[in-house]
Amino acid sequence: MGGLWGERILPHVIDAACNSKEVRPLRERACAGLTGTVLELGFGSGLNCGLYPDAVTSVLAIEPADTAWKMAAKRRASTSAPISRAGLDGQRLDLPDDSVDSVLITFTLCTIPDVDTALQEVARVLRPGGSVHIAEHGRSPDPAVARWQNRLNPAQQRVFGGCHLNRDPILLLASAGFGDVDIETGYVSQLGPMRPWMYGYSGSARLSAV
Repeated sequence: MGGLWGERILPHVIDAACNSKEVRPLRERACAGLTGTVLELGFGSGLNCGLYPDAVTSVLAIEPADTAWKMAAKRRASTSAPISRAGLDGQRLDLPDDSVDSVLITFTLCTIPDVDTALQEVARVLRPGGSVHIAEHGRSPDPAVARWQNRLNPAQQRVFGGCHLNRDPILLLASAGFGDVDIETGYVSQLGPMRPWMYGYSGSARLSAV
């Protein structure tokens, strides 16, 4: 989504929505266990910068929005691990095979247009045995909520830059070849009207070593 809303305003809306007290525990759990060279898909405004463990030695950031990257400047500067912008498109990573130790994806699987291709790229650049860590919102197991997610999804995509309410991150990871799944799920808010937006997924999965 381009224009004033998509390029200038939406990054600030996402920064506020994805930095709430309800969402932060999902980020903290996703960042736990990251090691070595980390590929962060959908770096955004740098909300994970203060959560990287000491074992992280560098971060390769994939972020298409220039506004979000500029917003992240102070957060990047306060992080001990060096952070570099390594690309704009998670569907086409300009990185060698088996070149990163961990992958971090927070509130991005919902938005990438061709999410299957992006996860295939993640699997390509991740070293065998490496882990992918996620914090996402997605499909609720409650049929009534899921129906509302399906109804609201077209408007959600138009207003929030392609964001889907009804993707299942665990199924997406499984179809890309990730196993050893340790992902917690549940509503991050019990406020009934917000439930279509508030079913959270947080944790990690591992690429099979061959």
